[in-house]
Amino acid sequence: MQDILEQIIATKHQEIPAVRAAVEPFVSGGFAAGDKKPSLRQALLASPSGIIAEFKRRSPSKGWIKQDGRADVIPLSYQQNGAAALSILTDEHYFGGHDDFIRQARQSGVTLPILYKNFVIDEAQLYAAALCGASAVLLIAACLTKSRCKQLLDQAHALGLEVLLEMHSEQELAYAELQPDLCGINNRNLGSFVTDVENSFRLAERLRSVCGCATATNSAPVLVSESGISAPDTVRALRAAGFRGFLIGENFMKTPDPGQALHDFIQSIVK
Repeated sequence: MQDILEQIIATKHQEIPAVRAAVEPFVSGGFAAGDKKPSLRQALLASPSGIIAEFKRRSPSKGWIKQDGRADVIPLSYQQNGAAALSILTDEHYFGGHDDFIRQARQSGVTLPILYKNFVIDEAQLYAAALCGASAVLLIAACLTKSRCKQLLDQAHALGLEVLLEMHSEQELAYAELQPDLCGINNRNLGSFVTDVENSFRLAERLRSVCGCATATNSAPVLVSESGISAPDTVRALRAAGFRGFLIGENFMKTPDPGQALHDFIQSIVK
């Protein structure tokens, strides 16, 4: 079976010229970061639940989850039902997403931090994220060399974006030395898309020692566990292991009312 991540990155390289063309007028015109975006990092530190609710209509492994899901409805409902922050998939080919979904969420009244969830390999995508209203961008260690990741991280910061740096193996933990705003552990293997939440527990202590986040100080990255989280007890255990953010999408999106599902989930965590 061909590695799914390899397929996605190959497609992404094909898409980059169009993204560069779309953002070029803003780049050449001296794009400025504009108003300060709400901080994903601070939102998670301040939240009793730490839930990053994800708007995800499709996945490569499961197909359509909610093909008719509306970006001007579900993200706002997430906000109204207690999400600490949002993640919005913007990859179109594999996840049924679009940059416009972040714009639509903002226009509907969403003021929470929004993570631009995509496979970022080029600076043009960072401009696209800033232009559509994102607060933070995902950088995936498995997609980038460490030096390239550093270049993109620095450029993201120059554009006023925070960075959630995602790792999913012990070999990738060295990327945390780049000092992103948030360090994520993906519980989903990006090659096979098999999910194992134990991955976060296995890597938590090692990650804290690498990135200096044994405690949530003003400068230490915030730890985020991503994918495969479906039970409130898992969130409580992950929080005890040092995580402050919990990215959950499929568990909510597969229900008739994702916002209500989020509400019930949070009530089970904080009761």
